[in-house]
Amino acid sequence: MDRSSPENLILVTRDPTGIAHVTINRPKSLNSLTKPMMTDLARAFRSLDADESVRVVILCGSGRAFCSGVDLTAAEDVFKGDVKDAEADPVAQMERCRKPIVGAVNGFAVTAGFEIALACDVLVAAKGAKFIDTHARFGIFPSWGLSQKLSRIIGPNRAREVSLTAMPLTAEQAERWGLVNHLVDESELLKKAREVAEAILKNNQDLVLRYKSVINDGLKLDLGHALVLEKERAHEYYDGMTKEQFKKMQEFIGGRKKPPSSKL
Repeated sequence: MDRSSPENLILVTRDPTGIAHVTINRPKSLNSLTKPMMTDLARAFRSLDADESVRVVILCGSGRAFCSGVDLTAAEDVFKGDVKDAEADPVAQMERCRKPIVGAVNGFAVTAGFEIALACDVLVAAKGAKFIDTHARFGIFPSWGLSQKLSRIIGPNRAREVSLTAMPLTAEQAERWGLVNHLVDESELLKKAREVAEAILKNNQDLVLRYKSVINDGLKLDLGHALVLEKERAHEYYDGMTKEQFKKMQEFIGGRKKPPSSKL
């Protein structure tokens, strides 16, 4: 079943395979976000998280850009809104989404669009795409994570240069620095994103969700506490398994059965 925003500015489609596609669809404005679009994008991810038929989400933009940021013609309405309203915050909902999110970035990912890209779990970018942080240029204080996430991915010195100069970070450089997973020709962008999604689909769905969660939750901790978290969740997982589930695990490892779609 497909669901979209009333003006079709946020398009959502669901494949029978378990892959959902979310498209920011305002190409004439390079997919800049209005306040209603932000709410619709947040609602889309909340809905996909709750939909048990959806296993992986691919996020992209239509036309020449991924997302060129917030529509500044409505800046006051956007920035003076309730920043604590997580229900209408697309980045907060992406971070809460248990399903893996594959971002497919072409053209430009600017400021808020850059932050939306950073909320993805895997990034595929088209050659020539650019990530740009214009917060400092326009006097906009970051509130969707760019000031904290980017430095943890590419290193603080590089992140400071990207943000304080507001100079473009090319997809080619972003791949070398570990921000982008795959760099492809633009004509291959969605194909590659789907390849990644399909590879995820082949695995145990329950473990995929748990693995994403423990990685992301562990990133918020120092290594010592993150290792304790991993150990605790591993014990919780195995303690909940029955003898039959352990038997299925052994059969799968032995190559006698296909991987189960839920917990072993």
